[in-house]
Amino acid sequence: MNLREVDIVQDLSPEEFRSKYYRQKPVVLKGLSDSWNATKSWNWDRLKEVVGSKEVGVYSNAKNPENKPVHAPHAYMQFEDYIDSIVKGSGQWRLFLFSILEHAPELLNDFEWPDAYFDEVLRKYPMLFTGAKGCVTHLHFDMDLSDVMQTQFIGKKRVLLFPYEEQYHIYRRPFEVMSLVDFQGYYNAEFAEKLDRYPALRKAQGFDITLEHGDTLYMPSKFWHHMEYLEAGMGLSLRSWQTEWKGKLSGLYHIILMRKLDGFMKKNAPDMWYKYKLNRIRKKEATALAAPI
Repeated sequence: MNLREVDIVQDLSPEEFRSKYYRQKPVVLKGLSDSWNATKSWNWDRLKEVVGSKEVGVYSNAKNPENKPVHAPHAYMQFEDYIDSIVKGSGQWRLFLFSILEHAPELLNDFEWPDAYFDEVLRKYPMLFTGAKGCVTHLHFDMDLSDVMQTQFIGKKRVLLFPYEEQYHIYRRPFEVMSLVDFQGYYNAEFAEKLDRYPALRKAQGFDITLEHGDTLYMPSKFWHHMEYLEAGMGLSLRSWQTEWKGKLSGLYHIILMRKLDGFMKKNAPDMWYKYKLNRIRKKEATALAAPI
């Protein structure tokens, strides 16, 4: 893989952001969240205070099986117990798409919406992502095709990014937004063994970044992202939906038609569907390998 650093910019104005990065390429924004109360006050005790003992669905590092529908949470826990487990380092669970509006509306006053940077900010969907050290969010792109700003408040997180156009170099699973490859530990020497199994990865062009407290990562629509918690951590994701009808319809296709078709086939003809998709992946691999660099 050919990975380069993401631009890191201090106090980027909305005008500069829109001209250089918006819907073009990722960037890390320093200073965007400096005035937010969340940057100063969000910690594990604060989360436990506002969410309390509510039951939440948690996820492990297990990757979605290629021949089964997208799974529900792997377990359910009381929020307080979940936080205690990841802080102590005794748990390997993460929260995925945790709705602030549903579980902790008090937190809405602790940050500012990026209206000057984004069009059509989705105010119904501010999401928290938390995880224990070692937790992984496997490589995918968001099926609603939103632009995303994710701000890190606790701990460090390492992020691997690819443009959408790299989908066949990174072995996209047909009719899904996931990759066939498990990128966990992609920065370690042992990962080189996967280049023999997945040779098109050698041609993949992407980005690598480590997020720290207060960093805001902007990811354009359809950007592939894989995240690893280097420490127990928490981040906030704010989203902006497509503004043009073509983009909206494409997002709805991914959410409704593509997802339902894949789920139907995995349920009713899993072996045949898996073989078909694997054959298609290998054909795309051959095409990617034959193409000039």
